[in-house]
Amino acid sequence: MRILMVEDEKYMAEAIAQVLKKNNYSVDLVHNGEDGLDFGLSGIYDIIILDIMLPKMNGINILRELRRKGIEVPVILLTARGETEDKVIGLDSGADDYLAKPFHSDELLARLRALGRRKTELINDGILKFGDIRLNPHTLILNCENRETKLTLKESQLLELLIKRNNMIISKENIIEKLWGYDTDAEDNRVEIHVSLLRKKLNNLESGVSIRTIRGAGYVLKSVEDRE
Repeated sequence: MRILMVEDEKYMAEAIAQVLKKNNYSVDLVHNGEDGLDFGLSGIYDIIILDIMLPKMNGINILRELRRKGIEVPVILLTARGETEDKVIGLDSGADDYLAKPFHSDELLARLRALGRRKTELINDGILKFGDIRLNPHTLILNCENRETKLTLKESQLLELLIKRNNMIISKENIIEKLWGYDTDAEDNRVEIHVSLLRKKLNNLESGVSIRTIRGAGYVLKSVEDRE
């Protein structure tokens, strides 16, 4: 899961980002409203953590502009403790949740898990399923019936993306944006390497799930029931 955090308190933002990364989230940090809107409009994020009080553009205006542009990514607003008016305005503007600062990292992680569960079919506290496989993106464990294997973080992120967009073709460019960010210098062969490694692990699990290459378009996840 890829997260954008827009927070001008750099020390706090870096500390939170470290906690999120330890829990296998990918995090991009920006520290002003204009950059926050620019990054948010890219459409590559699964959740945005958005402070209200920001330089250049406040969080409420960012949120309104994202919703006006059709960006429906879940947004958690960070508010000052006791500022009820900010919470009401934020929720009315399209926020999905809010946290009053200061907050404990465990509470933020719980909110992220809750928002993640709203986006896809999840079972057993965050486990994604497709065909005969089960992926726990927090432990990086992939199960197939009574067999399991450990994935790398990028393999897990790639499989999570394919599961969430099952039966949809995903281009290499979109995979690069989701896994490495839209300003990365990662090239197509990096995607090909991770797809190849993930295919081997699916084969080793004797899974009926496969990653199909659609020439000139990208990749799509298929289960044995989809095969002709």
